[in-house]
Amino acid sequence: MEETLLITTLIVIGALTFDFINGFHDTANAIATSVSTKALKPRQAVLLAAVMNFIGALTFTGVAKTITSDIVDPFTLENGSVVILSALISAIFWNLLTWYYGIPSSSSHAIIGSIVGAAIASSGFLGINYSGFSKIVQSLLLSPVLAFVVGFFVYSLFKIIFRNHSLTKSNNRFRRYQVLTAAFQAFTHGTNDAQKAMGIITLALIANNYHNSTEIPFWVQFSCALVMGLGTSIGGWRIIKTVGNKIMKIRPVNGVAADMSSAAIILGATIFHLPVSTTHVISSAILGVGASHRRKGVNWGTAQMMVITWVITLPASAILAGIVYYFLQFFM
Repeated sequence: MEETLLITTLIVIGALTFDFINGFHDTANAIATSVSTKALKPRQAVLLAAVMNFIGALTFTGVAKTITSDIVDPFTLENGSVVILSALISAIFWNLLTWYYGIPSSSSHAIIGSIVGAAIASSGFLGINYSGFSKIVQSLLLSPVLAFVVGFFVYSLFKIIFRNHSLTKSNNRFRRYQVLTAAFQAFTHGTNDAQKAMGIITLALIANNYHNSTEIPFWVQFSCALVMGLGTSIGGWRIIKTVGNKIMKIRPVNGVAADMSSAAIILGATIFHLPVSTTHVISSAILGVGASHRRKGVNWGTAQMMVITWVITLPASAILAGIVYYFLQFFM
């Protein structure tokens, strides 16, 4: 019993660590456009994002339930503690690696790929809940495409509505609106990304017989919301530089269009209990806005690098988690 409690405690600490890293790794995307257009000063943007992430994380639990039960069966998971701990170590390592190099990789892909890799190492390919996993993969693949299309459409609409307005006056007006759209984007980020850590902790509690349903305990929800808010307060300036400057030169009107588009996609996914990559969604919305604004103004080289990272994250984190699982077996 003492050993089980110790391992569960380590998993909770690991999940909260992942959530904290997610806060400064992924939340940077939510405020990148408002910082790059100087709608908000960096400190203001980080504080706003921290508060809105915390509120968003306390608002929903549907995505957490999906993470708990749709990838593997928490009630029959073999060597559940080792599987979950391996997944967390793998995801944390990948997040820190991509953060160090300033690459807006996906924490969602990292943790989902890691769970799959560790579960396969434990139980083989039959250990995966393929109906639930396929639904998650579909949402991960479809959401960036939708974000690109919506971003393109929203900015095209803006060009029609404001075609007779002064560019300077419009930019000043949209710079004020960006404060609201940045807050909404940070809120939606909290509704989706913080729930992944909630799902991991609940999965561990069930696997170790400390919890008997997929309902998320409030202490888990509150802890993850608080830690993500703290992580956000640290900031993620490497990622902000890439998303806010290297994809395209963002003006306030571009930022508002991108923020509105990506926040709508993320909130829609949360309502339908689907985990999505906020990194993918936000970056794709910016690409869509950029393509609508002026295709030549988009740095497609940076976009290509980001897409390559997105593609390799799921399999790379799965392989890494499998290796970590085999290593941990010698100690647990």
